[in-house]
Amino acid sequence: MLSLTKLTNPGPFAAKTIDFGHYYGIFEGTQLAAMTGQRFHPFEYAEISAVCTHPDHAGKGYARLLLLQQLHRIQSAGDIPFLHVRYDNERAIKVYEDLGFVTRKNVYFYVMTKSLGVALRNTRNTPQH
Repeated sequence: MLSLTKLTNPGPFAAKTIDFGHYYGIFEGTQLAAMTGQRFHPFEYAEISAVCTHPDHAGKGYARLLLLQQLHRIQSAGDIPFLHVRYDNERAIKVYEDLGFVTRKNVYFYVMTKSLGVALRNTRNTPQH
């Protein structure tokens, strides 16, 4: 799972993400060809996450099958499914729209990193030497 998400970059996926539950995959031989799962469950909403397909298996309909399984599971529980997708992931957007998803809102994310060797300091209350 970690190898597939590292290769396809569907969004944040760490070693313990699977603990959120409801992850399913399709294998070809011993290779994980596609997977999806559920991450957050705020109130009556359930987030479908980590929708990804190994490039060697793209176009086989695996993501669609896994999404249908997630939709059925979530809706059977009386919840409302939602997901996030990058604006430029046209292939995924088409699949999602074909399954009835609509764009509700564009969200912008910014990634901040800490530079090594650089420390910020409040100089206002620092004694001068």
